[in-house]
Amino acid sequence: MELRPVSPTVKTPASRFTGDVYLTPIHTGTEPSRMSVSLVRFTPGARTNWHSHAVGQALHVTEGVGLVGTRDGTVLRIHAGETVVCPPGEEHWHGATADTFMSHLAMLEALPGGQDPTTWLEPVTDGPYQRANQH
Repeated sequence: MELRPVSPTVKTPASRFTGDVYLTPIHTGTEPSRMSVSLVRFTPGARTNWHSHAVGQALHVTEGVGLVGTRDGTVLRIHAGETVVCPPGEEHWHGATADTFMSHLAMLEALPGGQDPTTWLEPVTDGPYQRANQH
């Protein structure tokens, strides 16, 4: 058993997020475990860029209301207590609605050898984001 110290919260890089988003690492597995968990807090209107995960990702909403969108135009409205599973390789984005905060636990598995499990892509433009808020 191991007790780990509290990790500091950091503001996420503007190159991967729109708006103010804060990340608190909760757990980063060490080999053979590769599971990582972070608490991610989105201010109203904040969202990720388009991205995908080699091994997929699970998002568990801890507070507020958010949105998850995929390239085919599917948008899910997500609420506290709900979990969304994004399959491996699916390009998606997630964030808060335009008028609410949203926090979620982001759970994903790293690739062997420390490779980044996330492929970051372009920002979600205001047009698709505003349409998603109308659902």
